[in-house]
Amino acid sequence: MDKITAMQNTQLSQKISEVFHADSTVLDAISKTDRAAFVPAGLKQHAYKLDALPIGASQWISSPLTVAKMSHYLKCKGADRVLEVGCGSGYQAAILSHLFRGVFTIERIESLAIDAKRRFKQESLHNIHVRTDDGQRGWIQHAPYDRIIFSATSTHIPDAIKKQLSEGGILLAPMLINDSEMIVRFTKRSGRLVEEILESCEFVPIVNGTQK
Repeated sequence: MDKITAMQNTQLSQKISEVFHADSTVLDAISKTDRAAFVPAGLKQHAYKLDALPIGASQWISSPLTVAKMSHYLKCKGADRVLEVGCGSGYQAAILSHLFRGVFTIERIESLAIDAKRRFKQESLHNIHVRTDDGQRGWIQHAPYDRIIFSATSTHIPDAIKKQLSEGGILLAPMLINDSEMIVRFTKRSGRLVEEILESCEFVPIVNGTQK
């Protein structure tokens, strides 16, 4: 990352800190990650604003503020492996790569997964593993996970996902509750998920199956 790019991402981190008190490790991860690398070429002039942006295939790259909040609410400290359901452009996974030893991310749209892999390689993020699949099935080969994060709104947490979360682990997901989207943090205790509603949000809905 050149000096100008580094400065732009540091300024982005500072903008976030002015409106949300994120953990310092999260803000540092945002400073280390070039958001412009995860934004379509025609929208790079907007990369360092606190806005969500379209990435094609009716999908969006979340606002940097939303990514910071999700990463903060995930309580990454002391956790080793994270599963992400919904890779999108790869920006959230890139942030998580600075907070976890291993990041496992699933994308149902093959073209987005291919683009994300290319970006990770370009940015030398070698601890991110990408799979094209229906993320609601999880990634059993690498389970259990200390943390699981959904990057799309769901109406329920699939049993397959619950089983792949470690005991004491945290699952963070945008959930549709009484027609409102809310960020919900679940903690697995004695094999059951205990929920905590954090704040309102707006994400694309989760979709079944895969897409070329």
